[in-house]
Amino acid sequence: MSGAVERTVESARNTSSSTLSAAKAQTAEATQTLKAAAEKASSDPVAAKNDLLHTPAMRAALPFINGGLAGMFATTAIQPIDMVKVRLQLAGEGAKTGPRPSPLAVTRDIIAKGKVLDLYTGLSAGLLRQAVYTTARLGFFDTFMKLLTTRASTNNTSIGFKERAAAGLGAGGVAAMLGNPADLALIRMQSDGLKPPEARANYKSVVDVLMRISRTEGIGALWAGAAPTVVRAMALNFGQLAFFSEAKTQLKTRTTWNSRTQTLTASAVAGFFASFFSLPFDFVKTRLQKQQKMAGQTGELPYRNMVHCFGKVAKEEGPLRFYRGFWTYYFRIAPHA
Repeated sequence: MSGAVERTVESARNTSSSTLSAAKAQTAEATQTLKAAAEKASSDPVAAKNDLLHTPAMRAALPFINGGLAGMFATTAIQPIDMVKVRLQLAGEGAKTGPRPSPLAVTRDIIAKGKVLDLYTGLSAGLLRQAVYTTARLGFFDTFMKLLTTRASTNNTSIGFKERAAAGLGAGGVAAMLGNPADLALIRMQSDGLKPPEARANYKSVVDVLMRISRTEGIGALWAGAAPTVVRAMALNFGQLAFFSEAKTQLKTRTTWNSRTQTLTASAVAGFFASFFSLPFDFVKTRLQKQQKMAGQTGELPYRNMVHCFGKVAKEEGPLRFYRGFWTYYFRIAPHA
């Protein structure tokens, strides 16, 4: 009996010893690998960086990272234009006649009632929106295009306008749903200054907006205006990504311009069509996301849904109201193309 116990103990000791030896060997191997990677990074940082960029995970993430950073940079540059665009869309709500404010007049009014930095109201929400929306939009577009390219290569066909449009619509719709809470926060912050001073929420940041909406209106309220947001994004991407790719392809075939000129021209073309297709939905999105019930308030909101908003604005303010501030919107959209 005792001999059996001794044999069992000896066997366990041997197993533990061999396991420990194997673990030590693996640790030593990992240490050597890390040491070699560190030495390589130290001696040739460019090669080390290239190795990192070509890892499968980084290659998959790069379209999303690049898209998000580009969108955030563009947002910082055009935030004042976006602020003016929103104020133009909310001006004269419910009235068919009356003064037609110009972008310059709106800009002067914002500065006169506050300070120049008020043009950057909602920047934190705009940056969050781009970090989510643009990252997902361009990332998904790139992913969809790679899938379509692989399928076209397998079928011995080529990628055309139809495939680019489908990729743009799909990418825009998915990204818009993900970014709607940040979009809602942006509109609430930009429209807050239109209220009487005593009724303003005076939001501190995008986090403050999202927390207040969640607390007072419910989590579901963060997706207010999601329908026109999604349709707007799909229309925007149809005009922006599809027309950019198509214009760039046509310019490469039909002109001898340098790459920079072709890119800028394609961006201008894409920006125009993106603005034309998406502005009515952007207008309705702004109206829906701006409205809110205050604590204790009863009765209906001005607009029930996207269709009701379209019908009410067309009847009370005229169908051309949907395109008010077209060129302001165009200059807001073009940098993202």
